[in-house]
Amino acid sequence: MGTNGRSVTVIGLGPMGRAMVRAYLARDYEVTVWNRTASKADDLVAAGARLAPSVEEALGANELVILSLTDYAAMYALLEPVTAALSGRVLANLSSDTPERAREAAAWATRHGARYLTAGVAVSPDLVGTPDGFTYYSGPEDLVEEHRGALEVISRVEYRGEDPGLAALYYQIQMDLFWTSLTAWLHSVAVAEAHGISVEDILPYSVDVADSLSTFFRFYAPRLSAGDDTGDVDRLAMGVASLEHVVDTVRAGGVETGLPEAVLDVFRRGVAAGHANDSLTSLRSLLRAGTAPA
Repeated sequence: MGTNGRSVTVIGLGPMGRAMVRAYLARDYEVTVWNRTASKADDLVAAGARLAPSVEEALGANELVILSLTDYAAMYALLEPVTAALSGRVLANLSSDTPERAREAAAWATRHGARYLTAGVAVSPDLVGTPDGFTYYSGPEDLVEEHRGALEVISRVEYRGEDPGLAALYYQIQMDLFWTSLTAWLHSVAVAEAHGISVEDILPYSVDVADSLSTFFRFYAPRLSAGDDTGDVDRLAMGVASLEHVVDTVRAGGVETGLPEAVLDVFRRGVAAGHANDSLTSLRSLLRAGTAPA
């Protein structure tokens, strides 16, 4: 055990895993690490971590095992051959994957005698170990509380419930927003540059738009909860006209039009469904059509 009885194993030394190891070392934890490419641990070992020679020994070193891998397939590839070593371990899986795969993984770990927590890290590597950001967790609440101190070294703990799939669901919901928003920004940069305007020139205005989104989220959320699609602030027909102008501008610059055209298609289908004078919030029913909750 580490100083003050604090110790942890971290498996997976990508940018996130490495940041976690450094955060634990900074908090005087004894940290055992393992990575498929062992040389990635060299600087961490120099900083005080211990490199386990095998996955099995990494699992055996500590009760709490943090998994920071690409996805759950990587977890199975590493742990299936050594399932006997899982008994008595607490697996906190901070790898990204789907809610259903998270539930399957929890059942798999339980069958092999391990206790399991799903996690979704809503913080970038450079903010690990700082007061900023948080990590979603789901699974047994008593398990979260038992290891809260160690988990909070990584980031603030946001416990979402007993269902192992909930942390993954919350995480993927936010990734939906994050990746689509960031891609939209990159697209706007491409349009600007096609017209001779630099990213630095539009940066303050891009930031203004991004900052304004939180205001719109807070404005529309109560209306969405109430099912109120009143077109008193915006109307879908106006949105169609605006997006048509966007697509024309994009095309004139020789930039790929697929992204704004996809949004325009959704707006046009909303109008065709009879929502021309309703708010864009009326698109929610169209976006949900044919889907089922995870």
